[in-house]
Amino acid sequence: MLIVSMGVSVDGFIKDRDGGFDWAPPDEEQFRFHIDQVRELGACLLGRNLYESMVVWETDPAMRAEKDQAEFADVWSAIPKVVFSHALETVEGNARLATGTLAEEVATALAANEKDVEIGGAGLAGQAVELGLVDEFRIFRYPVIVGGGTPLIPPVPDQIDLELIDTKTFNSRVIFERYGRAA
Repeated sequence: MLIVSMGVSVDGFIKDRDGGFDWAPPDEEQFRFHIDQVRELGACLLGRNLYESMVVWETDPAMRAEKDQAEFADVWSAIPKVVFSHALETVEGNARLATGTLAEEVATALAANEKDVEIGGAGLAGQAVELGLVDEFRIFRYPVIVGGGTPLIPPVPDQIDLELIDTKTFNSRVIFERYGRAA
């Protein structure tokens, strides 16, 4: 199953107008939840910006300063990653640059293991949504309206009907919403 999992504002943006998302740091409860979610992944497909923001978990020893951080770094480092970028010539950690189309790389990742595959980065995830490749959306809705910025999902040509699978409200008032494609 291909999953999009992102934090968003109430008005649906993953980054504000200035490209920031400082309104979205997970608290301890939510961070533990993320660790459990990432542990269940078999691979991750990333756009360049997301890769560059996450590679520190594999390359920077300072990210292992606390017990939960070290556990996340271990779990994240173990997952094979495919990075989509026209600008990068090399990648670090447990990653490789994509060589096929998005559809080909998704099919390869899904066939390589029995676990779910996550796709991240607004542009890349948006392309996967447009191609009809995404099976599930896991949204962490933060109690803030940012009024503009990078949307979670770009405009799509056709309506996509979803079914609510699960919700969870964290102590921080962040609401986790899990949706699957409607039958």
